[in-house]
Amino acid sequence: MAQLIDSEYEGTALIADPIHRYMQFTVPEKKGEVTEKALIDSAWVQRLRYIYQLQSARWVFPSAEHSRFQHSLGAMHLAGEFAKHLYPSLRKVLGDECPSAPFIEEYMRVTGLLHDVGHGPFGHFFDDNFLHGYNLTHEDLGQTIIQKHLGEIIRQLRRSPSGPFAPGEELRPEDVAFPIKKNGGEDQRKPNWVRLLQPLTGGIFTFDNLDYVSRDSYMCGVAIGPIDRERLIHYTFFSPKGLTLHKAGNSALTMFLNARLYLYTNVYYHRTTRAIDLHLREIFPETMRVLFPGNPLEHMDEYLYLTDWSLLEEVSRWRRNKGELEALAKEWETVLHREVKWKMAYDRTLSLNELHYGVALIQDTDWEKRIRSSLPAAARDLMFRVDMATQDPRPENPFAMGKKQIHIFDPSTGEITKESLAELFEFIPSKVVQFRVFALDHEQDQLLAEVAESTLKGQSPAVKTSV
Repeated sequence: MAQLIDSEYEGTALIADPIHRYMQFTVPEKKGEVTEKALIDSAWVQRLRYIYQLQSARWVFPSAEHSRFQHSLGAMHLAGEFAKHLYPSLRKVLGDECPSAPFIEEYMRVTGLLHDVGHGPFGHFFDDNFLHGYNLTHEDLGQTIIQKHLGEIIRQLRRSPSGPFAPGEELRPEDVAFPIKKNGGEDQRKPNWVRLLQPLTGGIFTFDNLDYVSRDSYMCGVAIGPIDRERLIHYTFFSPKGLTLHKAGNSALTMFLNARLYLYTNVYYHRTTRAIDLHLREIFPETMRVLFPGNPLEHMDEYLYLTDWSLLEEVSRWRRNKGELEALAKEWETVLHREVKWKMAYDRTLSLNELHYGVALIQDTDWEKRIRSSLPAAARDLMFRVDMATQDPRPENPFAMGKKQIHIFDPSTGEITKESLAELFEFIPSKVVQFRVFALDHEQDQLLAEVAESTLKGQSPAVKTSV
């Protein structure tokens, strides 16, 4: 009897989590077995403990000290929940071509765990202000890490929390790495099940964004309204056309997209978050030249130890030393002491009509030139910066979403179509741009606001204030 009871609890363990309560993961049943525990405890995944989930927003929301590690565990859990629910419909679509249920579950869980493994310090900011110079993103680095550094562990996994794979089944690191590249191309050589599952990694609702919207709002203390993850998963299934949402799940999807939009507007693109990023942008290139030898793909051993913690500790050390880094150290001191350099002088969310006319395509530096040329002569040397924070709350064309395409099932007609998405998305903007002007102080806020407003409208400003 004792052996029977023990067997129910062998091979898995629980992780406590404020969002999902308890999350299972596999642990060895016998000596030498390779399980999810080996992957979670690997140096590359543990490294995510030292990379903050929210880059600069944690200086605005004091409780937002959570890491990419916590989010990755949550994404792993949600990916597994998706897999378990979707497997019967996936099997129905693919027939004998479909691998076993535990294999699909583990494929999704490993993809969820490792989808952010390539991130560097300051997250997406690092992509834009360092990796961009090498034509890379964290997703490119993640694919390399998965295939070259974690591949041996991945290939040895033989079961999910639900049970063992079918005989002969083995996860391929290249299949795990494939879907994490957001703008990666289609690959007809991949198995159909890999391509069918792809929207769950990079689509409109995924294990990734369902976790980070829930987790980031909770950790920031921001109320964003309900996110009904269970309902959204429940009404998702595979049809012969691909990933499909039952019409009864439409409200859950709409709620989620609006919650995500609110989070971007009020947390990720908070005015102070963006102001801190403006300052970081000025000092980050020189900082990285000092701290890192070059292209991360050529220095992966060093990249393993490049994190938020290592970077912040190093620049903090500069403050205690005089020398050639003194000026850079002083800039970092203002950041670390949260002395916000740039103050917002003007803020506007651009309308859809303005975006249709291509306003969003003009670069920040070009807007600065336009505004400066419209300033009174006495104010032409005024220090200011333009910041445009762009987000895409939903696909612009719901009929051409590519590998992210989803469909809607209408039970009253029995039809599965893309056309219903247009009605669903009608009241959710396809693009939102927050246009802001920042200055070193608030003395010329009214002047900058008047000129920025007129410049946006394509008019010559009639400045009302004296300079």
